[in-house]
Amino acid sequence: MSNFSSGHTIGQAGCTIFRFHIYNETNELVTSFAQTRQSKCPRASGVGDNNLTFFDLQMPASFDNHYFNNLVDRKGLLHSDQQLFNGGSTDSIVCRYNTNPNSFFADLTSTMTKMGDINSLTGSKGEIRKNCRSVN
Repeated sequence: MSNFSSGHTIGQAGCTIFRFHIYNETNELVTSFAQTRQSKCPRASGVGDNNLTFFDLQMPASFDNHYFNNLVDRKGLLHSDQQLFNGGSTDSIVCRYNTNPNSFFADLTSTMTKMGDINSLTGSKGEIRKNCRSVN
């Protein structure tokens, strides 16, 4: 499991990113959570597409391990997030980070250090993407 998914402990997502999840994958989510998010993101495509909602409603401005508590409580805003705690091989890691913030921060520090050691592609060997989903 990548520690970078835990970046979703802080920040927001646009309605177009999570709409399908909150309307069509409700068996993965707590009903009250889905309903709260639906109130900010209408079902119809094109309506409220630019509406933003926090990944974490309880502690939206804190970078903490609450993201993992949300997953255990079936309150993952994105489909990809909730899949980290959905009866699969990463459940144990989510549980560990949920109950042990020191473990989460230690592993995150190690991951960030490794990422910092990666040599960036420069010049004609790389590009800064305008949209991370597609090549410029």
